[in-house]
Amino acid sequence: MFPLKDNIPTDRLPIVTIALIVANVLVYFLWQKGGLSFGDPSGEHYLTHLAKYGAVPFELTHPGRDCGYEVVGNVIDASRFTCTGTFYPADQPAWWITPFTAMFMHGGLLHLGGNMLFLWIFGNNVEDAMGRVKFILFYVLGGLAAMAAQTAMGPSAAVPTLGASGAIAAVLGGYILLWPRARVLTLIFIVFFFTIVEIPALLVLGVWFLLQIWDASSAQAGSGGVAYFAHVGGFVFGLLAIKAFAQRVKSAPPRLPSF
Repeated sequence: MFPLKDNIPTDRLPIVTIALIVANVLVYFLWQKGGLSFGDPSGEHYLTHLAKYGAVPFELTHPGRDCGYEVVGNVIDASRFTCTGTFYPADQPAWWITPFTAMFMHGGLLHLGGNMLFLWIFGNNVEDAMGRVKFILFYVLGGLAAMAAQTAMGPSAAVPTLGASGAIAAVLGGYILLWPRARVLTLIFIVFFFTIVEIPALLVLGVWFLLQIWDASSAQAGSGGVAYFAHVGGFVFGLLAIKAFAQRVKSAPPRLPSF
């Protein structure tokens, strides 16, 4: 189920939302050098940045202790991440920097594209309701809350976490309270076929959130893969904080034209 657009117009150009999308894209291609891989990129530069600037729960709960790729006999094993013994890279940034850097990093084109799609569809309206400065603060705090939730569920996990999805989950949590009756044009895949239908935002985002809870309940926080607890934490933050940030909320207009 992929959202394509909603029916809530904006009164102002969503400069912050656009800037965040541009920043994430530039970080991925120019700073991480992730390339055109749809899966996990594997270049040396990308992996080094992942080890240094991805947010590792163990590093956050053990300030001053660093983690990296295991080194055995002067050979770096990029498949093994450790916080003990000899590891690469040895020079690491301060532990408090990584939750911010990780928020703008991604693990492949699909990861980046999916996150930016959700941010564009739902972020522009939330920015419009808050104003630009408050939206920046809300977004960053949502990302930090998401990382805190992921860390709380696996405080000793030696796994780099990265992606904007925690902060975007906060945006989704805020959106679902502001416009539960908004209509979202959604692409739905059914086996080998697909269709485009108009679905209430409450259903689209509600199902998304329930799936994150379901997946989080069956996942181990420190086992790698998708950071479901971060998604849940970010979404809950959005639910709890949106009323303190939103200033001007317009009603949902009539339904979108049928395709």
